[in-house]
Amino acid sequence: MTYFLNASITSNSFTEVANYKYFVDKSEFISKLNENIKTPSKYVCITRPRRFGKTINAMMLASYYSKNANFKNLFNKLEISKSSSYLQHLNKHNVIYMTLNQIPSPNCTYKEFISGYADDLIDDLQEIFPNVQIKITNPIYKILTQVYNQTGQGFIFIIDEWDYIFNNNLFSEGERKEFLEFLRDLLKDKPYVELAYMTGVLPIAKYSAGSALNMFDEYNFLNDSNYDKYFGFTNEEVENLCSKQEKISMNELKEWYDGYKTQGGHEVYNPRSVVYALKRGICQSYWTNTGPMDEINYYIENNVEDVRNDIVQMVSGIPVNIHLEGYSAEQISLNTRDEILSAMTVYGFLSYHDETLEIPNKELRMKFDYSLRNHQMGEISKLVLKSNQMLEATIKKDTETMEKLIQEAHDINIPIIKYNDENSLACVITLVYLSARTKYKIVREMEAGAGRADFIFYPNDKSKPAFILELKKNATPEEALKQIKEKRYADSLKDYTGQKLAVGISYDSKLKNHKIKIEDIN
Repeated sequence: MTYFLNASITSNSFTEVANYKYFVDKSEFISKLNENIKTPSKYVCITRPRRFGKTINAMMLASYYSKNANFKNLFNKLEISKSSSYLQHLNKHNVIYMTLNQIPSPNCTYKEFISGYADDLIDDLQEIFPNVQIKITNPIYKILTQVYNQTGQGFIFIIDEWDYIFNNNLFSEGERKEFLEFLRDLLKDKPYVELAYMTGVLPIAKYSAGSALNMFDEYNFLNDSNYDKYFGFTNEEVENLCSKQEKISMNELKEWYDGYKTQGGHEVYNPRSVVYALKRGICQSYWTNTGPMDEINYYIENNVEDVRNDIVQMVSGIPVNIHLEGYSAEQISLNTRDEILSAMTVYGFLSYHDETLEIPNKELRMKFDYSLRNHQMGEISKLVLKSNQMLEATIKKDTETMEKLIQEAHDINIPIIKYNDENSLACVITLVYLSARTKYKIVREMEAGAGRADFIFYPNDKSKPAFILELKKNATPEEALKQIKEKRYADSLKDYTGQKLAVGISYDSKLKNHKIKIEDIN
């Protein structure tokens, strides 16, 4: 049995995926890569966040190219079969498929890690090419050169999780550099390489100083207009999947898992979360619960002072305008605002497009809401933990408690909530009502009646009151309530049969205090 060379286990895994009810055909991607085989563009690296289809696509490529099997019946049903290059490469190549996350033991050395791959690949070569005289003490690239010189047969390399030892901070800095040199010696300028396809989360450019892996063309969310539609689900693809079941609506999937964008501005959904939601019949957080650590809290804890203002602003639904230099964060030392935000974007916790950074969807907002409760966020955490009191006080029309809590929010030493503009007011409301997000759908700046209501709270539990919240600066809460009536904001709640409240909140910039008044909406 072979381990990496034309291994049947990889192909069989893709067969299972392709036969699945919620499979999305991305095989057109193959025809794009066929154009690169045995050309100067044969080095391709795709970097995307976890769970965006990198491994499934890698298995698909191995199934299509590998010599050891006949997958014509499978691929005849897929989009690739319409390509003029389809039959030219179908099961015609030697494929070396490696996922570089196989650690022999938790405490293994770098030598044990890399020799495990090399030894297994040498065993594969001896099995597939028994007539080639192989000197097993040679480096693997010399052995592959021997095979090529004696047989004339080259190889397609498919390497998944190339960045595992960086992403998980394994081994020393010197050993990680040695690993890059191993990949360079294996792939760069070698006549036996017909195509080298690598995937990972972290960008090569950040680690491969000088010329180590500079032969690769790297494609990520920031620069990829060639392959972007093959990683993540498009709006049309999600609509097709949604039509295969009846429990979850398209609007729910969009709210929970949309929000990423390609370079051209097209919508992209997190594929793993969409499939899990459809399979289980409920939208909840799936993708963000994977992984060895809580990356969001890890990054925030590295530098709270510089990023907490951005976090509060984005949690409030206000994008952050920033220029990120191609995910230039250094993974080992995250000491600046740009490094932390860049790293969070690399991992898919933030969406970045057209120099605008934001939290992409509800799945991620829930994660950020949790991070605001973390003790590392200081006074913000204390306030957020009281947000249940704010909701309860609103329902009870306890305006005295409400005024006290909103004053506490205002007094926190964060520039974004110093009431310089309307966004400041929105941030305060977000913080004091944060826990309400699990019980209410909260819409900001919603068109209602003859204007736009500041906030509308729709309860999940119909026994709870719905309420409209209007903010006023240097005015009175009565004026806020008057605007709710005159602009007919209550029209947005006309179909709601439960209790409805109008909440007017004012702020006096001279006295620096808040006044609140609540009335029933009839």
